[in-house]
Amino acid sequence: MIPDDLDRAVRLAVAALRDAPPDAWDAAAGSLDWTCWETVEHLADDLFAYAVQMAPRTPPTDGLVPFVWASRRPGGPANGVHANRAAGPDGLLRVLEASGALLVAMARTTPPHVRAHHTFGASDPEGFAAMGVVETLVHMHDLAEGLGLAWDPPADVCARALARLFPDAPGGASPWRTLLWATGRADLPGRPRPATWRWDGTPR
Repeated sequence: MIPDDLDRAVRLAVAALRDAPPDAWDAAAGSLDWTCWETVEHLADDLFAYAVQMAPRTPPTDGLVPFVWASRRPGGPANGVHANRAAGPDGLLRVLEASGALLVAMARTTPPHVRAHHTFGASDPEGFAAMGVVETLVHMHDLAEGLGLAWDPPADVCARALARLFPDAPGGASPWRTLLWATGRADLPGRPRPATWRWDGTPR
């Protein structure tokens, strides 16, 4: 898993989202309880949060960098990043693109020995880049369902994300289908989707 994979995933996501119908952003994003607009904000927030977690000279290993994370409505995502609705979908996608660029830059420039806190366990720059890839690919699946878009991410990027964060995932299916299964969004033959899931960001 390399920062270029994350850069590619974000670029493909932004390009796909540019085809969204302008009146569809308040639709539910797949099976999520969030609107498509909120889901893009959440994705941008994830990418931003992973970037800033590695940014201090001594990254915290026992908690998050203490930005204020707040929801704009009951049940909405608790974000530190929100897009100005007056800027419209183009502005929303700029926010996503900018957050992705921050994480790409931090993953490229942070020394590989650095460790920083994540809820699932401390990780390294490669791990945070992989988390950003998974967040981008999987939330784009949610968004594609809500916005009526096609979304079929590159198999090689999916395979590297699986190898880095889900090393025990079963074989036999396409990497994309397996990634959806690993994140509770699809069944595999003989394997119903997991009710709960988590990745393993342990430095390799």
